Amino acid sequence: MAVKKRTIRTIPQERTPAREQDAVERVKNFREVNCGYTQENALREAERCMYCPEQPCVAGCPVNIDIPGFIQKISEKNFRGAYDTITDTNLLPAICGRVCPQETQCEQVCTVGDGKLEPVAIGRLERWVGDMAIAENWTNIPYIEPNGLRVGIVGSGPAGMACAADMAKAGCEVTVFEAFHEPGGVLKYGIPDFRLPNEVIDAEIDNLVRLGIRFECNTLVGRLFTIEQMVEEMGFHAVFIGTGAGYPSFMGINGESLNGVLSANELLTRCNLMRGRDFPDFDTPIQPGKRVAVIGAGNTAMDAMRVSLRLGAEKVYCIYRRTLAEAPARIEEIHHAEEEGIEFHWLTSPVEILDDGNKGVRGMRCIKMELGEPDDSGRRRPVPIEGSEFEFEADMIVYAIGTNANPIIGQTSRLKLNKWGYIETNEGLAASIAGVFAGGDIVTGAATVIEAMGAGRRAAQSMKAWLGLRDTEVVYRDPPDGPVDRPFGFDPSEHDFALVRIPAHSAATTTGGAPA
Repeated sequence: MAVKKRTIRTIPQERTPAREQDAVERVKNFREVNCGYTQENALREAERCMYCPEQPCVAGCPVNIDIPGFIQKISEKNFRGAYDTITDTNLLPAICGRVCPQETQCEQVCTVGDGKLEPVAIGRLERWVGDMAIAENWTNIPYIEPNGLRVGIVGSGPAGMACAADMAKAGCEVTVFEAFHEPGGVLKYGIPDFRLPNEVIDAEIDNLVRLGIRFECNTLVGRLFTIEQMVEEMGFHAVFIGTGAGYPSFMGINGESLNGVLSANELLTRCNLMRGRDFPDFDTPIQPGKRVAVIGAGNTAMDAMRVSLRLGAEKVYCIYRRTLAEAPARIEEIHHAEEEGIEFHWLTSPVEILDDGNKGVRGMRCIKMELGEPDDSGRRRPVPIEGSEFEFEADMIVYAIGTNANPIIGQTSRLKLNKWGYIETNEGLAASIAGVFAGGDIVTGAATVIEAMGAGRRAAQSMKAWLGLRDTEVVYRDPPDGPVDRPFGFDPSEHDFALVRIPAHSAATTTGGAPA
């Protein structure tokens, strides 16, 4: 079917808005704020894509989704085809469509957004396709021939899930180990339902189970068994570590040991994964403050503030030492927080948390800041203004100023770590123990969901090479300088190869976990 050429003048000029819950109502519930597109909305927004031949949006996506391809199928009303196109490279469209920062990735380089127009709403379209797939029970499961190789994945977050999917599609027997009682990693414990409903995560995980992936929950690797035991004693031919970076940071100021001071990770985990928001129906208590101060201005800080409102806080403050322009949170999340009544204190830094005389919090002493010269991150460094200290009342302080690598695996293995405690890898994401690979936040520090998934997929490519498996996705991808002639489907680099089948009983491993 020929596609009518579109130009910047012929496409719909206005970006199609998504429906949202009213701010007054949504602060009383945990239902999703962004209600997504209708079919009519999706078809209209799909008309805004010009299918430009350069495809900068594809390059801007960390997993290189064929974005013009799936949007074209939406325009053709081939919705199942759109789903198949997306899931060729991303098995979690309903998740990524909700939480990935498209405005700094694919949408940032969208040709439509180069001038005066807003970019195509790629994330909203991806979410719409993912939601339809869940409603229609679609899956994209290829034929898989078992190869007798076993792969262990440590961590069931985005990196672990992406790596597990690719290795399962390659024919490996894949087991994912998760420390918590439910799979999903940071998607489950760190993101509240009003941004990412648990039923969406569960539906996407079900697709991984259909690939034959087994999830082992309540399994803390490094305590029950070590990474070395996985490759040397437990029969895993390769291991991927995708445990993320969930160890919270604090400032080290006076008063941090008081009751009422906690990390955003603890607050969100209690509320989301352990269902503290439904206490006493669930056995996880949360004692929400009436006046809550959240330190930080990233997405996690926004989640902590908005959760506190829904738990019954009367006033919630954002304390951030830089300005709105430097805030790392998505603009959409800041906008939603402002709509819900969050009070923002820019250019403000805590100095001390104040004791109420009974080992609880009565407030916080802060100091005003001004921006100086840029620091190593490229942002202007906040500098205290002498004599500007002040106090304000609060009975709960939540830290959301970043996270670090969880030290357990580093403490219990011979893995080489960098000075910050993250796992060191080479360009192929191979770690210092033979047969062990790592990716996502445990290697790079905090990143986005889609970046973690991209790392999981890159690690899977390296793991296939380590295991001697033919990576068809790489073989059939044409190089930048043009297509390659492949007689009988074989790449020129493989013309002298012989086809070898690995017997199922060949489970013995050499030192480091390579196939015997």
